[in-house]
Amino acid sequence: MNRRDCLALLGTVTVLPLAALAQQAGEPRRLGVLSVTADDVIGESRLVEALATHGWKEQDNLRVDWRNGGGDRAPIARLADELIALKPDVLLAIGTPSVEELRRRTTTIPIVFAVVTDPVSQGFVQNLAHPGGNITGFTDYDGPLAGKWLEMLTQVTPKVSRAFVVYNPATAPFAPLMLRTLEDAGRTLHVVIEPAPTHDAASIAALAARRDGGFLVLPDFFTMANRAPLLAAIAQSRLPSVFWSRAFVDEGGLMSYSTDSAEQLRRAAGYIDRILKGALPADLPVQNPIKLELAINVKTATAIGVTLPPGLLAIANEVIE
Repeated sequence: MNRRDCLALLGTVTVLPLAALAQQAGEPRRLGVLSVTADDVIGESRLVEALATHGWKEQDNLRVDWRNGGGDRAPIARLADELIALKPDVLLAIGTPSVEELRRRTTTIPIVFAVVTDPVSQGFVQNLAHPGGNITGFTDYDGPLAGKWLEMLTQVTPKVSRAFVVYNPATAPFAPLMLRTLEDAGRTLHVVIEPAPTHDAASIAALAARRDGGFLVLPDFFTMANRAPLLAAIAQSRLPSVFWSRAFVDEGGLMSYSTDSAEQLRRAAGYIDRILKGALPADLPVQNPIKLELAINVKTATAIGVTLPPGLLAIANEVIE
């Protein structure tokens, strides 16, 4: 090999990204996943299937390091440290607290988020079309949708004139944004909005004593992880309720108007694939939900003695008898 050829080869090696060199060496790429909850009802298992459709398979060309907070905010910071120390090629943050902790620790490792509410107002991205920085992903709800939940709650009979808004401030830091939307909608719908923050078993159990109103449960992984005692307390109160996930209705909640979280993770797999192949998060627009579904549990309505309007039942995607 002459001197000119040698220099050309060195130039080629220099411009290759480290990730490409690792692939050439036969080393698997690395994905770190930080989720607020360990509950697969969100659809984490679908992520593996979706990645495989893009050619990324665990134990082959991809290593996935899974971490979850079990619905508790406290361990998420420690788990974020663990993932950053592993030096992954890309991170997947499921839920707002996961994004918050990871973005504090890196401005260089690409982060794809899913099941996150209003990322612009929370400061995760500059705007949806041009997120900027190292973060992009898929939203589940925005503020105005909270008004739709409240409208649904007011359509039941007997009429609801007070809405108890359930969330955990530690895992739903976006709640003040949605509460403002709810208060605006409440003035139009003549409904008093009353925050009902929960953070442990005792505060959940205390919800059973609420009277003269209805429950509106905000998108929050704490409520998902603790949905069994939450649903038990709401059932004991015999008040109507609307939830942010179909999982609650499947297990006895009255109504939900929600995105498909598993579908968000399937779509996130596409962004992970593109980033692993060289795309930059700043060039990938944040995407809103493509479909919302209304689910109603008529059995629960009968049990608590409320009537749902025929028009609402007619447009439901799923009616549980």
